[in-house]
Amino acid sequence: MKSLKYLLAGALLLSGSLASAASLQLQLQADTANPAQPTMGDWMHFNSVISNTGQQPIEGLVAWISLVEVTPGKEQPMDLEDWSAHKAVTGTTLQPGATLNTQWPIRLIQSGDYRVVISTTDRNNKTVFTSPTLQFHVTQKPVVESTRILPVALGIPLLIGGLLGVQRYRRRHKAS
Repeated sequence: MKSLKYLLAGALLLSGSLASAASLQLQLQADTANPAQPTMGDWMHFNSVISNTGQQPIEGLVAWISLVEVTPGKEQPMDLEDWSAHKAVTGTTLQPGATLNTQWPIRLIQSGDYRVVISTTDRNNKTVFTSPTLQFHVTQKPVVESTRILPVALGIPLLIGGLLGVQRYRRRHKAS
């Protein structure tokens, strides 16, 4: 009898969680202007839509972006401070039927396979809601580009050699 009571209480709590979960919907899409094959240094933008489909306002909404590397052998969450990402939307009240549209920019700083997701919660609910994930691949960009380095690598020794040659020429002609 006691276990039935706990089972019913758990079912009521679960149904309450499901009802509140159904009142908040998240969508996430990559911006159409994103590069088709992103490389290190590119910017990508992701657009999220958070909708309150319930009957009550959602107070103190907090939404944030998360980036996870899923490259085999390198699986880890990424610190977005290095990626120059938009950190969070905070303190927003979302009325019933209202939506919150946010663009999330990320500067790509490391090659690999990544997934991005938007998460949200509010101050009254102990549930974290997440959007579907989007996956993308960032290709390696050479850090040292020969077109920028070659003129310096050849130019500096030639400049130094030229200055030494001019100095030697002046010494010889002064002595004469």
